[in-house]
Amino acid sequence: MNSFPATSRMQKISVLLFLSWVCFLFYAGIALFTSGFLLTRLELTNRSSCQEPPGPGSLPWGSQGKPGACWMASRFSRLVLVLIDALRFDFAHPQRSHGPGEPPVSLPFLGKLDSLQRILEIQPHHARLYQSKADPPTTTMQRLKALTTGSLPTFIDAGSNFASYAIVEDNLIKQLASAGRRVVFMGDDTWKDLFPGAFSQAFFFPSFNVRDLHTVDNGILEHLYPTMDSGKWDMLIAHFLGVDHCGHKYGPHHPEMAKKLSQMDQVIQGLVERLENDTLLVVIGDHGMTMTGDHGGDSELEISAALFLYSPKALFPGAPPEEPEIVPQISLVPTLALLLGLPIPFGNIGEVMAELFSEVEDSQPHSSALAQASALHLNAQQVSRFLHAYSAASQDLQITELHRLQNLFSNASADYQRLLQSPQGAEAALQTVITELQQFLRGVRAMCIQSWARFSLGRMAGGAALMAAACFLCLLVSQWATSPGFCFRPLFLIPMACGLAGTIVCAGLLTTTGLKLDPVVLGAMAAVGSLLPFLWKAWAGWGSKRPLAALLPIPGPVLLFLLIRFAAFFSDSFVVAEARATPFLLGSLILLLIAQLHWEGKLLPPKLLTIPRLCFPASTGPPRHSGTYALGLGVGLLLCIRLAGLFHRCPEETPACRSSPWLSPLASMSFLLLHLLAAGIPITTPGPFTVPWQAVSAWALMATQTFYSMGHQPVFPAIHWHAAFVGFPEGHGSSTWLPALLVGANTFASHLLFAVGCPLLLLWPFLCESQGPRKRWQSLGNEAEARVRPEEEEEPLMEMRLRDAPHHFNAALLQLGLKYLFVLGIQILACALAASILRRHLMVWKVFAPKFIFEAVGFIVSSVGLFLGIALVMRVDGAVSSWFRQLVLAQQR
Repeated sequence: MNSFPATSRMQKISVLLFLSWVCFLFYAGIALFTSGFLLTRLELTNRSSCQEPPGPGSLPWGSQGKPGACWMASRFSRLVLVLIDALRFDFAHPQRSHGPGEPPVSLPFLGKLDSLQRILEIQPHHARLYQSKADPPTTTMQRLKALTTGSLPTFIDAGSNFASYAIVEDNLIKQLASAGRRVVFMGDDTWKDLFPGAFSQAFFFPSFNVRDLHTVDNGILEHLYPTMDSGKWDMLIAHFLGVDHCGHKYGPHHPEMAKKLSQMDQVIQGLVERLENDTLLVVIGDHGMTMTGDHGGDSELEISAALFLYSPKALFPGAPPEEPEIVPQISLVPTLALLLGLPIPFGNIGEVMAELFSEVEDSQPHSSALAQASALHLNAQQVSRFLHAYSAASQDLQITELHRLQNLFSNASADYQRLLQSPQGAEAALQTVITELQQFLRGVRAMCIQSWARFSLGRMAGGAALMAAACFLCLLVSQWATSPGFCFRPLFLIPMACGLAGTIVCAGLLTTTGLKLDPVVLGAMAAVGSLLPFLWKAWAGWGSKRPLAALLPIPGPVLLFLLIRFAAFFSDSFVVAEARATPFLLGSLILLLIAQLHWEGKLLPPKLLTIPRLCFPASTGPPRHSGTYALGLGVGLLLCIRLAGLFHRCPEETPACRSSPWLSPLASMSFLLLHLLAAGIPITTPGPFTVPWQAVSAWALMATQTFYSMGHQPVFPAIHWHAAFVGFPEGHGSSTWLPALLVGANTFASHLLFAVGCPLLLLWPFLCESQGPRKRWQSLGNEAEARVRPEEEEEPLMEMRLRDAPHHFNAALLQLGLKYLFVLGIQILACALAASILRRHLMVWKVFAPKFIFEAVGFIVSSVGLFLGIALVMRVDGAVSSWFRQLVLAQQR
């Protein structure tokens, strides 16, 4: 009596272990592919210093012997940097009409920073407004890194936006601290983690509560003017967050945005009035925002930020152009470094803004051109030195392009040195040198952008192959799991031991040889080392004895559906419009289920329907519901799907679309789908119990439909950040894991709920059986005909059938879990292949990479939810079984 519970318990543990192993195979494939697709560049820790010039030759004329001189004589001894988070360019650009005689466009944010325009008109030689282009991803931490190092953040760094870590590369803040300059900061506490201990005085304020528009800004204003008046600073940084938070909370077109911009305008006016002649004012936005106030992507509105420079003394030789010049945002780093008399940070690839180095007091154009050429040559020497150091440490850069650029720099440098020896009467030659140096700097930036997007094809191919093998494993074992005599425990334990042993040996060899241990590669080796022996042993011992046609158990229509869904991920148009395509696919699958019920005689009076239709098997039992009932469920479900399509959020790529004000899914859809599936799932007695593929596919597709019906999109700007404050309206203090958990739960709630509820597909048909006396139906016949007749016997009803065949129940749970993982695995495999094949596509970082990331996280959440759901069902089943055994013992006494 005690051996049976122990055997059942071991079967359950084996099922859970097997599912865990299959999930590990998928995780290893996803991690391996991600490590090759979302690469991070090598960060050098080299430092620039005044004692080491960036290249051979003398320093620029005028820099020797002057106080505060380093590579170039400083033009300013102090700097006020006002960073207005999410200050989009059109927030600062003066309001203009589209044509002569047309009235100006009326938007709340236009014309609120009118002090900038007034300064440009009154003091044209003292101020400039630029349109700075930020490099994606347009998240705050990545922009802060670029604004201080002059380098490019990589795509994968976006994941650390709320878990900042100290910058290890050379940067402006460290250069100021090394030079003994006093840096005072006030504002966003992200800087505290990026530059620990770098500030002589700091006033940090929590930044994550996007609903709070005023705490950070008011805290800055409390300290800003007293600090300026005290004079105990050399660089003053004020990072305002109100504009960014207003965009997240209300959007840019709300009246609150006008109030915030007006407040910033007053701040700028107050700073201008307090500036001294040796101080430079820089007002900049780290990024822009979309029409909905979000950011993170690479749309034009997100990467366009304002940059305003002002000096009490004349800084520019001419009047500003009618349309502001467009400059890369990282160009600010070398420009500020040379203006302050500091070395340019070692890893900078930005180009100095040459017009700031003109000789304003000297009327000779030759002097201005020579000063610009000197600044550009220093900049080019520094960039050339960085390329040499980087190419020696990493093989990321393209060799042919690197050689071409180095030759271009050598020629330009030689021309510059000749000009220094005979500086008079060479205006044309000076312009040629300036053009060559600018070509070199811009070519380096373009090469780095392209090179740091290079992929590890070996890892990508290995990850995709591992995911494909895991899908194939799910398909095979789901077919074998319910077959009589199949026992996977010995097939499972031996390969797992082999994979673990092989990984330990490889890790030991790598450690002894001094090579770097890569946990991703070790995990992939463990996965492959356990998968190959399993497939070989399973095929040799079981699969080779079965016909080849049995290896593809998926019905034709469902297989066609999966192929369509697989192929659709290769189209950026489909990925963008998936919220509209998913209801169509789901509705088609529901119509297929209704048609299957009709072909099996469950919607009409019983007929002699013995021929399978569209590769579906013939009915094996009597109908459990009336045809009107099942048909009504199908129609109701289609209606719910159609109505759920009205609850959507528009992706940024479709500006003509209008989001629904009621972003909420119809919860009844899953309930109706369960009833409809229960009407069509045949129940065999005593087993095995099987959930058909069309039911599993519809359930997985319903999770995707609910994701979109809740107003989500697989892009970073569409994440519902406000979910982080549900239950915590005052914020979370310094904690980041709790808000991240809340945002993740909001984003992937549909994946989790449908995965946990997946075992209901197995249980619900039993629960939907009619109660009362039943007669056992027995199918008799031959190849020519089949007829059904009742046999006068009582049979167990509802979930009591599961008590009669616990081994079949455990096998059915394993089969259901593998089928669900297969459908999800096909989706993540399609996204991975699409991202790899289309890695040079124009929309790869805008569409395919975010889609892959969302699908990968969704797969992990779904697999964990599926494991928990099956474990919960097994726990309940074990408790009920124990209760039944106690009842039986009580009756026997």
